[in-house]
Amino acid sequence: MTPERKLRLESVIRYRQPDLTVVLENVFDPHNLAAVMRTCDAVGICEVFAITDRLPHRENWGYRSSRSANKWVRLHAFTDRASCIRAVRSQYQTLIGSSLQEGSRDLYSLDLTGSIALVFGNEKYGISEGMREACDGFFQIPQLGMIHSLNISVACAVTLYEAFRQKKARGHYDQPRLTAEEQGRMLDLWAGTMNHEP
Repeated sequence: MTPERKLRLESVIRYRQPDLTVVLENVFDPHNLAAVMRTCDAVGICEVFAITDRLPHRENWGYRSSRSANKWVRLHAFTDRASCIRAVRSQYQTLIGSSLQEGSRDLYSLDLTGSIALVFGNEKYGISEGMREACDGFFQIPQLGMIHSLNISVACAVTLYEAFRQKKARGHYDQPRLTAEEQGRMLDLWAGTMNHEP
């Protein structure tokens, strides 16, 4: 690895946010998941959790859509919802689900600067009842059109950039959020998976 490439990786790692993640439940279109991962990389998310208990497990989650974001954002794939929830709960304090149900809060009224996992369901049914029970609260993106929902990857991007705005205002990107040891491990992982430019 060239010194220039190492500096590039280190500069990206310093902005990674270990207290924000995305959980996707049974997203049918692999290109949607890949697009979500691309947005996660853009705002500094380290990892994404995906539950696939209603569709076959996939090894390739839409490479072209992600622009190889799968190299920079770790994907944890689960075929069991309960196992995924336990894994998320072990690292993040609050699970907030995207839902149009009554009582869902306006996205822009939320404080997204804490330790948060944002949960999005599949394109047709949203999040499952089991996942709803695991969530601490719900939000929706305000819309004024005839169609009441956005594409899953668009909804996730809108939400993540609101989180980005809030976290940036709080200074979360001003200094590394990962320890020096964590940054070193991530650098080693990234260096080991590099085959070509992202």
